[in-house]
Amino acid sequence: MILACHHISKSFGTDVILDDISFHIEEYEKAAIVGINGAGKSTLLKIITSELSADSGEVILAKGKTIGYLSQHHSRDSHRTIYDELLDVKKDVILLEERMAETELAMKDADGTELEELLKTYARLRQSFEDQNGYAYRSEVIGVLKGLGFTEDEFSKEVHLLSGGQKTRVALGRLLLAKPDILLLDEPTNHLDMNSTAWLETFLMNYKGAVIIVAHDRYFLDKVVTKIIEIDHHKGQVFKGNYTDYAAKKAQLRDIQRKAWLNQQQEIAHQEAVIQKLRSFNREKSIKRAESREKMLDKMEVIDKPLEESSGMRILLEPDTISGNDVLFIENLTKSFDGEYLFQNLVIDIKRGERVALIGDNGAGKTTILKIINRLIPADSCDMRLGAKVHIGYYDQEHQVLHEEKTIFDEISDEYPTLDNTRIRKVLAAFLFTDDDVFKQIRELSGGERGRVSLAKLMLSHANFLILDEPTNHLDIQSREILEEALRNYTGTVLYVSHDRYFINQTATRILDLTSGGLNNYTGNYDDYLEKKEHPSVDSSGGFQTAPSDKASTAIPPVQKTAGKEDYLRQKEEQAKERKRQNQIKKIESRISEIESRIDELDELLGHEDIATDMKRLMEINTEHEALDEELLELMETWEELYN
Repeated sequence: MILACHHISKSFGTDVILDDISFHIEEYEKAAIVGINGAGKSTLLKIITSELSADSGEVILAKGKTIGYLSQHHSRDSHRTIYDELLDVKKDVILLEERMAETELAMKDADGTELEELLKTYARLRQSFEDQNGYAYRSEVIGVLKGLGFTEDEFSKEVHLLSGGQKTRVALGRLLLAKPDILLLDEPTNHLDMNSTAWLETFLMNYKGAVIIVAHDRYFLDKVVTKIIEIDHHKGQVFKGNYTDYAAKKAQLRDIQRKAWLNQQQEIAHQEAVIQKLRSFNREKSIKRAESREKMLDKMEVIDKPLEESSGMRILLEPDTISGNDVLFIENLTKSFDGEYLFQNLVIDIKRGERVALIGDNGAGKTTILKIINRLIPADSCDMRLGAKVHIGYYDQEHQVLHEEKTIFDEISDEYPTLDNTRIRKVLAAFLFTDDDVFKQIRELSGGERGRVSLAKLMLSHANFLILDEPTNHLDIQSREILEEALRNYTGTVLYVSHDRYFINQTATRILDLTSGGLNNYTGNYDDYLEKKEHPSVDSSGGFQTAPSDKASTAIPPVQKTAGKEDYLRQKEEQAKERKRQNQIKKIESRISEIESRIDELDELLGHEDIATDMKRLMEINTEHEALDEELLELMETWEELYN
């Protein structure tokens, strides 16, 4: 074990964030911390690094082990170049290299004992240099830089001039080169394109140390981690396996807990009904039986109602009209900046009902294409035709379609003036804006909150052609899954840009891969794209296709009907048994009612003066009373057995 967290708890004021979180990490283990936005994932990482202190509990780090931490935001203002900034991590190796060079120089003029000492020093230095991969440290730095998406012409850029995302990549590069025993990575893929993310996956899988990741990239987690630490309603739970394993186990566990709770609730309701019925018989023995059951009920260990899944967004995407079959056709699409072509002569053809993912490297021009389609920027050349009755709804990753000075409420009401206040509040509540939240100004909102406002506007647009630019940015995993479900159920057409490979897998029916050579078309989702890219064959139309896989070509066997008759007969038999049981219960209850009435009559007769002095009559009444009491007891026992 290299790291252990024991009973970690943390609150900010009256808000509980973490409550009794415990887990451990083994050497070389790769783990992920998951939970909704605000669950406390980043807080837990900061407690592990001692950036924050826990209210209670302890973090235990194995002796002599080092931790490296990548936070979400970086403001490094170094005036070194990108290359020199990463090379700085290797300063110990560089110092060894310099000392080796100095020793080599000194050996030229030395002899005798002095030379022997220098040779020993040089051997020691060289061994240390080799142990630290000294002969390859420069290529190692270049490999990490290129892996993280930096081109050689960017190596000479000064760090303080970079964007926030580029600074984060520099910080990640420094951390990977430093090789601490434990890597703590908070959203490491946020600023990486698909190629860089795939490179990082391979790097981390082969990393000779432990890794703890906070990420919303489910595809990334599936590839890298073998343990999931979930934070849910402030509590922690550990699951073995990757994200898909965790999701399946979590759903199964939730289903088991829900069924157990429902079964117990049904049993409690049943016992309460039996108790009520026994008391209604109003006999000493039936009341005792009722009291006995009540004691058993009081001793029952009641299962707590399972916590509901955290309330998420409620998205319902419905087009107002059906478009024509031809939704969008573009040819000769060309765009350049400062005399350099971003892309040339692209052709895009989208039909009704398709969900098309546009992918490619950062800077390839994906967002530019979406902006050209939405007429936000002009193309150098473009012949674009929208189909009949096509109504576009646009989601901008930078949320430039939102107005900074407006409140959330005004943003909706100004866009849709026919909506009354109640309807607007209901829509905003569906996107988790309630009470006074609706009066926050757009400029005050986080990236995730802005995303939810944009999604609310998109839902209200009732568009039949959705154009989405990185719609999952700033959304937690639960919100991404809700959006995926909404898009799968959407009957219109979708064109979107996304780096979220899991999201693409769940939603895309076709992929357009934008490269320097143009647009390559692949049918299917992201996994299909990878397969076809690895094993392409060109069909007669020039598009990329793949020979049918075993999975795709295997015919689905017809539904077996041989067991249908047996199931039907079994069901009929069970129904007949249930009808018989209900009839017996009704007959017994009817007989119990008759006996109780007769016992009441006999009790009344015993109070008459003429019967009290008539011994023969008195004996007859007592004999009948005892027989009825005995029959009543037997009937009640039978009734209880049938009712159970």
